[in-house]
Amino acid sequence: MVDTITEPLSLVEKLAAAKRASIVLATANTDAKNAALLAVAAGLRSQAPRILQANELDLANGRENGLTTGLLDRLTLSEARLDALAEAVREVVGLSDPVGEAVRGSHLPNGVSITQVRVPFGVVGAIYEARPNVTVDIAALALKSGNAAVLRGGSAAINTNRVLVEVIQDAFASVGLPADAVQTIDEFGRGGATQLMKARGYVDVLIPRGSADLIRTVVTESTVPVIETGAGVVHIVLDESAREDWAVDIVRNAKVQRPSVCNAVETLLVHRAAADRLLPPVLAALTASGVTVHADERAIGYSSAAVPVTEEDWATEHMSLDISVKVVDDLDQAIDHIRRYSTQHTESIITNDLANADRFLAEVDSAVVMVNASTRFTDGGEFGFGAEVGISTQKLHARGPMGLPELTSTKWIVRGSGQIRA
Repeated sequence: MVDTITEPLSLVEKLAAAKRASIVLATANTDAKNAALLAVAAGLRSQAPRILQANELDLANGRENGLTTGLLDRLTLSEARLDALAEAVREVVGLSDPVGEAVRGSHLPNGVSITQVRVPFGVVGAIYEARPNVTVDIAALALKSGNAAVLRGGSAAINTNRVLVEVIQDAFASVGLPADAVQTIDEFGRGGATQLMKARGYVDVLIPRGSADLIRTVVTESTVPVIETGAGVVHIVLDESAREDWAVDIVRNAKVQRPSVCNAVETLLVHRAAADRLLPPVLAALTASGVTVHADERAIGYSSAAVPVTEEDWATEHMSLDISVKVVDDLDQAIDHIRRYSTQHTESIITNDLANADRFLAEVDSAVVMVNASTRFTDGGEFGFGAEVGISTQKLHARGPMGLPELTSTKWIVRGSGQIRA
């Protein structure tokens, strides 16, 4: 007996396999998709030692290659984070299947019935950096919405992503769905990412997640339609009437809880009439939590540990324990600053003035706008989506955290009984 050696698939072969799998998934029923999701969740738990071993190899490589603290945090998996990923997958099981959902419809006077229904995109591509949790999130949401997924997760997480995709593929196959419905193309490097951006005919939509440079590259170079996610230059405004306890708790939570993620606050704008009252306790709380305060000329005197802010800081997504602070004359100046520097991700105002709250909600043009709440709530899990594909900062099709409906398009179903157009 002669052993056969299976050659690795080329990138085009992987894309073609994903396209074929998408045809199967488009007509898979909800029970089959949910069974696959439960198998994925079980696999994440049963294969945890293997996944964490691969992740430790990526982390060692990342430390050797000088990855920033923020990127290392995003890259890191642990038993607790794997359990949270598995639970997020299980939550997707409980969400309504969007495929086939009627969006709107009508009956013409001649009896023709017209219904707009949700349908899968087909093949969803994703390009992201050092975020192995995204591998699981996108695979789960793509499956439940009837899509195949082709994933380019970057060299920093290549070992972790390979094992995660193997776990997901095994789970799909165990319930009779095509394993090819989820593919990783990390082994093809940057050239693979470039090919993915040009893969019209194989990939129906492409979603970038990561740095501003990565997103800009995908948006400008891709010939595949792109849903643009955005970097998070996120703002909190402390209005003149803001409560001190809310200001301290919300700003600290928004900066410190997990500084490496896109919904962490990066800039704090403080009304000048509230500066004496609010800046000392807020900056003290931040400094005590290890945050470096980059303060403008009016804010720097409120903290002996503050450093001067630079023009570049206002447009920087630090992804670290750094925050830029500015004293503004009024709400007008705060909104103007946000319009100039925001990436249109998330902004929040802390205020007891209902008119100012309503004005902020109406005039600030970001995907998520908040009153008296931490920006850390901008998250698919917190919004009840189970997981998220990303946070869209564009204005077409989807905006804000993207869940299952955002991974669908629509088609029109017309039913007649012999009618012809007069």
